[in-house]
Amino acid sequence: MGDEAWNWAVEHLPSVVGVLIALFIAWIIAGMVRRGMLAAFDRTGFDKTLAKFFSNVARYLILLAAVLGCLGVFGVDTTSFAAVIGAAGLAIGLAFQGTLANFAAGVMLLVFRPFKVDEFVDIAGTLGTVVEIELFTTELVTPHNEKLIIPNGSIFGAIIKNYSHHPHRRIDIDVGADYSADIDETRKVLEKGLTKLEFALEEPPPQVFLKGLGGSSVDWQVRAFCKQEHYWDLHQELVRAAKYSLDEAGIGIPFPQMDVHLDGALTKAANDN
Repeated sequence: MGDEAWNWAVEHLPSVVGVLIALFIAWIIAGMVRRGMLAAFDRTGFDKTLAKFFSNVARYLILLAAVLGCLGVFGVDTTSFAAVIGAAGLAIGLAFQGTLANFAAGVMLLVFRPFKVDEFVDIAGTLGTVVEIELFTTELVTPHNEKLIIPNGSIFGAIIKNYSHHPHRRIDIDVGADYSADIDETRKVLEKGLTKLEFALEEPPPQVFLKGLGGSSVDWQVRAFCKQEHYWDLHQELVRAAKYSLDEAGIGIPFPQMDVHLDGALTKAANDN
């Protein structure tokens, strides 16, 4: 038994070493091809989402070809794999229903492209910037610099908010004013503050909207559009402009308040004490 094992090792060791070297070289070549394709796509201005997808597909095809070629070294008939895969297809499908659902969702995301790489989105209840869309998962980076991997099945079956799809965004800031303040005067004061905004677009112009009558204040909303990259700059500008405008005009921003009414028995007991 020992001699047979030794003879087998001596006979097949060169093939095993050769296969390992071949797989290692294939791994390196696949990585180089992927990086080369990404660089070529980047130079031509090709869509980043599809560029990453095609480069990953090319990498996996090279690795698959290398594995099949190495199996042939050991006398394995690779043509029989098609029959084996066909026979096992049903079992694999049942065992990997979730994985296949993610795969199908990934294909749909790449075809319909509701979002692309580098866009800021809200998917599966999570806010983040898209880093990569793969066949089974999508990678996001949150505003807190957290890396998230989300299954594509959870994305395609949920509501998708793409904040970066349009070049401009509107910002709404709620503002409360005293009930004692004149409504028309309050509107003029808030509109005057909107003339000093640096990051707001002129078209459509900033707007002051009378929202309603709240429990403690007259509720207003100041609105303005800006470019995507100026969203948080304008957000702060709107809050600052509203606060300073009301302060300069002597119009208060009331705190929530509650009126408590005591019935007759409680009032008498309180007076007796």
